[in-house]
This record gives sequence, structure tokens and C-alpha cells, in this order.
Amino acid sequence: MRSRFTGAGGTLPPLLLDDEEATAVVIALRTVAGSGVTGIAQTALSALAKLEQVLPSRLRPRIAALQQATLALPRIAASADPEALAALATACRHQHRVRFGYTDHHARPSTRHVEPHRLVHSGRYWYLVARDLKREAWRAFRVDRIDQVHDTAARFTPRDPQHAAAFVADAVTTAPYRHHARILLHTSAEQVAQHFPPTSGTLEALGPETCMLTTGADSLDAIAMHLGILDLEFTVLEPTELRNRVQAIGDRLHRAAQPSNHPSEQHATEQARNALHNLLHEDTTTRSHP
Repeated sequence: MRSRFTGAGGTLPPLLLDDEEATAVVIALRTVAGSGVTGIAQTALSALAKLEQVLPSRLRPRIAALQQATLALPRIAASADPEALAALATACRHQHRVRFGYTDHHARPSTRHVEPHRLVHSGRYWYLVARDLKREAWRAFRVDRIDQVHDTAARFTPRDPQHAAAFVADAVTTAPYRHHARILLHTSAEQVAQHFPPTSGTLEALGPETCMLTTGADSLDAIAMHLGILDLEFTVLEPTELRNRVQAIGDRLHRAAQPSNHPSEQHATEQARNALHNLLHEDTTTRSHP
């Protein structure tokens, strides 16, 4: 394939793609159309339409099959402003301090002055990982809550930069909650990842058959029951309160699986035993006195 692009800096050389690369671009454009960026869907679909016009005839059946056979589940998430994303990405790249308006999850507005580090996409939202200068601490800001981004052009030297993806994962899955937990799971991280998406906990592979789950919730019972319904072996490392709740729930479930131990069941069993005894007694009496 040959495509010519003209930009502000002049004409770029023709873009040469092999069949696999062309297919990858088509898939990428279809994916980005639902990426949660305001207005990007129409732009991506427009680019896709132009690309399809120049696809070799041998590729068109493959692309048509992909488009007809694949669907994306609808996402319920706020969309990020592409201009805000672009401005923040530029500031991250050039290490420029930025100022912007921000509305937190309590709907309280404020003005933030930060040193931007990285943009992270969680699959649902875009986050800016930055050092808040007023609070002198690292923060994860949802980009859909950011407005009026102003690049101050003031350069800065990064201080103790965070691992952006891990920082956002912790901010989303653990930090906001009342209870935090660490669980050792006796299976591979790949297996556990099928039950715990990145937005519900962070996974660390410790070996081929062990991994560590760090998660949070406002209720210890919610964590205990989530773990309990999975067909996975696990050990609660912390907190002790969660270990106690798992023990209590396990004991209760064990008792529930023993019908004869339930008072009402015992009463019913006793009644049935007495009825059978009386029936046998009557039968014996009848046989003895025809």
C-alpha cells in the first residue's frame, strides 16, 4: 500500500504497509473509535473509510469479515476532551508545568497547578498522573474532569517520578476504599486476571503458580465473598480482620452444608423417626393381635 500525507512541515514520504500492518491499522482505528475521547469516533471512522478505499482487493474480504463479525460492548464512561489530552500530552513530553480547572468526585471545583508526568488509559477513563504543587504529592486526575488546560511553559525537573500505570491502578482499586487487602493466590497471574480486571485489583506474579492480589473495598464481606465464589485457592495475608471474616463466613457455610445440625432439621428428623417408630409399633401390634 502507498499513501501520501501532507503536514505543516511538508510532504512526508509514501507510507508503505504490508498486509498484516494494514489489517492492524484498520483494527486500531475501529478500536480507537470507542476509546472514550470526545469526537474521536467520527475522526477515526473517516480515516478508516479513506483507508478502505485504497486497500488492495485481496485484503478487502478479510477487513469486511472483521467488521461484520466483531462488536464492542457499549461503554458507560465519561469522554475526555481530545484538546485537553493533546495539551497534557505535550506538557508531559516537554516537562512544562500546567494549570487547569478540576472537579473532584464530590463535584467540588478547584484550580490545580501540577507537574505532569504521564497519561494512563484504564480502559474506561483517561488519567493524568502528576505532582500537585500545592499539596506536594502525586495525584491521579481523571481527564474528563479537567478543563481550561494552560501550559505555563515553565520547565521542571521530575522528582521521584512514579510508575504511572501502577499508581493509577492503586488509586482506582485500593486507595479510595476503607479497607485494603493483600491476598496470596495459589495459581498463575494469567488465570487470576480472568476474574479480576485492572479496575478491581492489581496483580503481581510471584511465580508460575502464585501471585499477589492487592485490592480494596468499603466492606470486608464484599472482598471475602468475591474470593469465596471463585474456584481458586488463596491465603489472606492482610488485614487480620479480613482473615477473621473469611473464617467466620467459611464456618457458617460449612454449617449450612450440614442439614442435620440445623435445629429445625433436627426437629423434623426427630418427628420422622417418631412417626416411623409408631408405624412399626402399630404394625407389630396388628400382627400380634389379628
